[in-house]
Amino acid sequence: MIKAVVFDLDNTLMDFMAMKENAITAAVTAMVDSGLVMDQKEAKRELYAIYDKKGIEFQKVFDNFLQEHLGYIDFKILSSGVVAYRRAREASLVLYPHVNMTLTGLLRRGLKLAVLSDAPCREAWLRVCYLQLQHVFDTVITFEDTGFKKPHPLTFRKVLSMIECEPQDTIMVGDWPERDLVGAREVGMHTIFARYGFVFDRPSVGKEGAEYVVDDIREILGIIDELNGNEKHGQIFEK
Repeated sequence: MIKAVVFDLDNTLMDFMAMKENAITAAVTAMVDSGLVMDQKEAKRELYAIYDKKGIEFQKVFDNFLQEHLGYIDFKILSSGVVAYRRAREASLVLYPHVNMTLTGLLRRGLKLAVLSDAPCREAWLRVCYLQLQHVFDTVITFEDTGFKKPHPLTFRKVLSMIECEPQDTIMVGDWPERDLVGAREVGMHTIFARYGFVFDRPSVGKEGAEYVVDDIREILGIIDELNGNEKHGQIFEK
């Protein structure tokens, strides 16, 4: 009996990479308009190189970029980039299609919902609140809550403990098989591969080791109904 669904956040509930690309593009344009003498494509390459070294959530990326390129931080250029980045980020923070209807359907079925993310706690909660999901997810477990990132089993055991569910009664939904699905499977959780959010530079080969695969998040409702033998909800979903 499935009692809870745990979601990865980035590229499972929202298109994180599209958001990042839009925000970086806006920031570079603003910095050039404020006096940065640099080709915009090259600037983006250098920014992404810093992210590759420091992590995609690195908060001082523009400081490092200007220090490396200029030898000092021009605060007019820095502030222009930061403001443009934040505005574009907020405008681009949107849910994938059918996320709201799916989460509502899961809540109506009486399931507990949680988020398990490798993002820093502050950034994860900011995204959850920007997306107006703070009343849907009471439990958001991040890297800072355990000191480990997925697929370390402690991260999955932590979220299971917080939602007070056994692994066999819980499904993990994620777009990154090697992190989201391997770790969940190791502790005994059911797994769903969110293939619609698969963004890596290699082809998807199908289920990627998951029990189920979805190309639209609303397909989760049918999977839950099948596992729980809920014919009434299943008929509604099929329509």
